[in-house]
Amino acid sequence: MTDYQIADFGARTGSDCTGAIAEAIDACALTGGRVVVPDGEFVTGPIRLRSNVELHLSAGATLRFHTDPTAYPIVRTRWQGIECFSHSPLIYAYDETDIAITGTGTLDGGASTANWWSSTRPRTDWERLLRMVEADVPVEDRTFEPGHGFRPSFIQPHTSRRVRIEDVRIVNAPMWVVHPVFCTDVLVRGITVDSLGPNNDGCNPDSCENVVITGCSFTTGDDCIAIKSGRDADGRRAGRPSRNILIESCRFTAGHGALTIGSEASGGVQDVRARDLRVTGSVDHALRIKTNSSRGGVIERITVENVAVDTVTTSAVLINTRHAEPEQFGGHAPVVRDITVTNLAVRSAPEPSRSSTPHTPRSRTSD
Repeated sequence: MTDYQIADFGARTGSDCTGAIAEAIDACALTGGRVVVPDGEFVTGPIRLRSNVELHLSAGATLRFHTDPTAYPIVRTRWQGIECFSHSPLIYAYDETDIAITGTGTLDGGASTANWWSSTRPRTDWERLLRMVEADVPVEDRTFEPGHGFRPSFIQPHTSRRVRIEDVRIVNAPMWVVHPVFCTDVLVRGITVDSLGPNNDGCNPDSCENVVITGCSFTTGDDCIAIKSGRDADGRRAGRPSRNILIESCRFTAGHGALTIGSEASGGVQDVRARDLRVTGSVDHALRIKTNSSRGGVIERITVENVAVDTVTTSAVLINTRHAEPEQFGGHAPVVRDITVTNLAVRSAPEPSRSSTPHTPRSRTSD
């Protein structure tokens, strides 16, 4: 494997290395290999990965990202389950094959209440996007100009194949942290997510299949792992479920749900197996399924086994089909079925489980 050192392309600690990293990736894409970030702190704008390129962070390396929204070009993305063109994720790939982010260095999004987190929901832009979906505006025409739009995900491979994210530490994300969209064959192994901002979900496979999440640690400001497949009408339009997902040997120390499915699961979630998990610290639920009558979709064949829970702040298991329920029935009753939980050991919880499923056929649950 050929290594391309970003220093050879002009990268220097403490200076803007956006161009140098892009040049190193372009050169590496011609032959395949690794783009290596050495020890030290390097400042960068958006990074776009290309096929056959592995971005590798040395143990003492930190990539610190710009926080000015105008530094991030407009790309095709999915935000809160709706496709649109908005700010590029900090690390992005579109229609690529064999891409990787590896090494034990740190990716620092720089997000705080002074920048990205101060605008948790740009209400006017969000309402505009919802109106576009209602009016059947094509995705290509749902464009938000620079400086508007939405907080980007940190890492988003989109419509890509054979994706690997391994060992890195990720902190201070603007939005969702690891967010593969429409991807197949995804491996997330040994990463550490420590990001407590709003909507800082740790790892969200979104309409992805053949996904493995193993040996990871999550301290998050929202759900730790949340499996998704699009929101409401736009998710049904895409019609891409998340399926064939294995989650194993992960540790969860802060977040709303350790393992969550939904709520943006309108395309369906199928065939998920989670095993050998440890929940400690401040987590609301070990298993959380959330949806409503606007989402619809089928969530089925979910198996959770061998979970050790020190404590949760509410219930160990929550199945809620009235999550953020509209005032009137949304017309798309979700289906939740074939949920199996075995060997869930909870030391302390206000209640073992809670279910709110008025719009749903009775789930078949064994424990």
